[in-house]
Amino acid sequence: AHPHHISTDARRIHLSNQQRRTDATAVGSLLLHLPNFLCSLFVVGLVSAFFGDFALVVILLWIASGALVFHRPTESALARHLLRLRYPTPQERAKLEPVWREVTARAGVEGRTYELWVEDSDSLNAVAAAGHIVGVTRFAMNQLPNGELAAVLAHELGHHVGGHAWSGLLGYWYALPGRIAWRVLKAVSTVAFHVSKAFGCFGVAFVVMLVGGLAFATVSTLYGLPLLILGVPYALAAVGRRSELRADEHAAALGFAPMLAAVLDKLHRQEQYTQAEVTARNGGVPVEEGALSRLLSSHPDHHTRLHHLQPYLQPQRPY
Repeated sequence: AHPHHISTDARRIHLSNQQRRTDATAVGSLLLHLPNFLCSLFVVGLVSAFFGDFALVVILLWIASGALVFHRPTESALARHLLRLRYPTPQERAKLEPVWREVTARAGVEGRTYELWVEDSDSLNAVAAAGHIVGVTRFAMNQLPNGELAAVLAHELGHHVGGHAWSGLLGYWYALPGRIAWRVLKAVSTVAFHVSKAFGCFGVAFVVMLVGGLAFATVSTLYGLPLLILGVPYALAAVGRRSELRADEHAAALGFAPMLAAVLDKLHRQEQYTQAEVTARNGGVPVEEGALSRLLSSHPDHHTRLHHLQPYLQPQRPY
């Protein structure tokens, strides 16, 4: 038997009183999305002005729409169309469910609360999304020993029980109007700039002054709040890296630390292989990752994750 094979025999499940919580990283994510939410609220407020007496109703409906994050049909649509997931086949379900029962039994969590989905991908990956979705790639399901698959699922369960999945999606949802408005403004500014070039330097200067004046007026009116948005992606990435470490610790605390370390090694080799391909396409010259790219990374590097697993990998001293 593989050293990372685990027994999945049926056992009694002791359910914890606290099925979910909102840890510090989930709270941090929500707070960091606050500037985006306020900017989106401003955009929705401007749009709602076209509805006259129903303007307040439009704003309230948009605020209430955040409940869709926990709406099962909406989650299913999200899984299919955005995450490219599908329901597992009966054969896949027979492989996944015993492992999932083992993971949730160790965690004291009601496994039926969540839905298992599959991504048709030949890479090693998994995802926790919305309030109830746990997705895993076909490669991870078929190529990993069941103990390592359990470690992957336990990691994703850690994102759910810690509140990382729903808080991240909720923040993204409320940031959408602001994102859309920014893209529209960017596209209009680009078109205006190209048109102004036909009128020479005077036209370009006029467009630059107009856009700059609007930007300054917006920043001044909102007490500099839009400037905070420039730093939000970096802060959210830092919180995201912390949530990954929290999910790793959740899986390790359930007894899957050696299996998770093996999965991280495989992920590291997968990344090295991808980097080698990029280097080969670049004529043998390595493509260095910039400092800003590292700050925007949503996952900690391989060595950081292994370092945080060390306390769980050390042999326990007898008392």
